[in-house]
Amino acid sequence: MLLSSSRIRGIGGVLVAAVLWGTTGTAATYAPGLSPLAVGAVAMGIGGLLQGAIATAAIVNQHILIIKNWRFLLTGAIAVAIYPLAFYASMHYVGVTVGTVISIGSAPILSALIESRLDGSRLTKQWICGAIIGVTGMVLLCLSESGGNSGVNTHATAGIFLGLLAGFTYAFYSWSARRLMQESVTSRAAMGVTFGAGAILLIPVLLVTGAPFFSAWNNAAVGIYMALIPMFLGYLCYGYGLARIPASVATTITLIEPVIAALLAIILVGEQLPPSGWVGVSLIIACLGGITVPTKKLRLNRFRQRNGNFETD
Repeated sequence: MLLSSSRIRGIGGVLVAAVLWGTTGTAATYAPGLSPLAVGAVAMGIGGLLQGAIATAAIVNQHILIIKNWRFLLTGAIAVAIYPLAFYASMHYVGVTVGTVISIGSAPILSALIESRLDGSRLTKQWICGAIIGVTGMVLLCLSESGGNSGVNTHATAGIFLGLLAGFTYAFYSWSARRLMQESVTSRAAMGVTFGAGAILLIPVLLVTGAPFFSAWNNAAVGIYMALIPMFLGYLCYGYGLARIPASVATTITLIEPVIAALLAIILVGEQLPPSGWVGVSLIIACLGGITVPTKKLRLNRFRQRNGNFETD
């Protein structure tokens, strides 16, 4: 069974985004003086404003259609604003890899539940099996990391809750942006307006917490990198992919992000990954293959449910 060229491009876009996002936790360790709220606000705030800026023409051209679907914009923008604050706070409390595992590992399940509840979509056995394999890999990776850390911090419960909140908001803004695309808003306009609006909501947080970015060159460098590469470039790639594959598939593909985060932590930060962690990595990679290859039934359902081409500029 051959993948369609559109699906291949969609999968490729999301994979590139996930690899870029996997660098954020390691990058943040080079600016220990920054609070997680400051990191989240500058990364998504500036990155979101840039996305909105390059999509200005598309947003203006489709402003009537966007206003008509303001509910998707509002819910997506709120989720965009909450996500980075919860994500980086989770990593602050439970560590880079474990925080990433919880946040990203929970997103596919939450995304599928959102689609099932709000869109009435049904999960295939192929997706369920792939997701179970991927989440099992997440659990093994998480346990291997926490098991090798004797100094488990007392804020672990808060870190887990924040990671789940990050996973939910990540899944929800993915769903909201895709719903805009399904209403004939181009991917550039949908992502630009959603992230631009979310960035505006983050400006007060950035004003309150952003002073340390000017106190040391490494803080400024980390902030610039976060905003331009993982957030700006990464979400351009993610929006490109999201226009071509369902949100539940896109969020499941991003299970590769904690794998990248773990590998970078080993190579650059000096963390160790025990054998069970490598088993988890292997399961996550197996999951990617399982959920991205369409079955005959999936292709037939996609043909029947197709409601117009998504424009992608």
